[in-house]
Amino acid sequence: MFAQILQQLPQQLLNGLVLGSTYALFALGFTLMFGVLGVINLTYGFYFTTGAFLALYGTKLLALPIWAALPGAAVLTGLIAILFDAALLTPLRRKKAPELASLMVTLGATLLLYSLMTASFGTEIRRLPPAVISHAAYTFGTVRVNLSQILIMVTTVLIVAALLALIRGTRFGLSMRALAENGEAAQLMGVNTDAVVRMVSFISGALGSTAGVLIGLNFNAIQPYMGETMMLKGFAVIIIGGLGDIKGALIAGIVIGVLEVLTAGFISSNIKDSVGFILLVATLWFRPVGLFGRAPVKRA
Repeated sequence: MFAQILQQLPQQLLNGLVLGSTYALFALGFTLMFGVLGVINLTYGFYFTTGAFLALYGTKLLALPIWAALPGAAVLTGLIAILFDAALLTPLRRKKAPELASLMVTLGATLLLYSLMTASFGTEIRRLPPAVISHAAYTFGTVRVNLSQILIMVTTVLIVAALLALIRGTRFGLSMRALAENGEAAQLMGVNTDAVVRMVSFISGALGSTAGVLIGLNFNAIQPYMGETMMLKGFAVIIIGGLGDIKGALIAGIVIGVLEVLTAGFISSNIKDSVGFILLVATLWFRPVGLFGRAPVKRA
């Protein structure tokens, strides 16, 4: 029994790394939106679904290869995210409405959007064309990895690196950090906060879309409510990693993915979804600010 577990462990760890990468990729845009704009935007799960559907119809109707459908879906979804932010959140931002207002507005918008999508496309599972990516697998010892898994891991690494470089090494990244710290002070210092908000919305929407395309590609199952399920994972990832912390979102996503796969493979698949909840509760009990979050400084 122990020898069998050791034999299966490398493959399970790889599968967990792939799943965790998708969780991390999804949570990156979510945590960026919260960290910079200070809102929990529940329409983010809709961006995830929208990206998957745009890639689906791009590959089916326009016969686009996946390398064109994926960035195309990301750009279109990013533009949709800008429109939604302008319509739903900008009026609240200008009136300095409490955080609960944005939560309730985006919750209502999400329910409406999912209902419209279900009415338009139905609830049946749709699948990408078989030829959209090769299903050939590469074997390394006892480990098998296919192209979609490689694409997920490489894309996650590249996006995290690009996002960190943008935030820490560019003037725009400095403006983002200034807005996250104090929006009014950033405006007084000459930061075009409206432009920063639009760009953050675009990046977040594009990241959510990219995660939706890659997960749809990996599991070959696309349906309107796939974003709703992923939002639960996203909440767990950003809270465990630390609200607004990109490094924390990456590490927490991978940890949850690996533990879920190991639980399903060696214990029971019926309880794998409880892993994220258990980690979430433990984090809130022992470190409420998350693994990499910082407690707010209290001033007299």
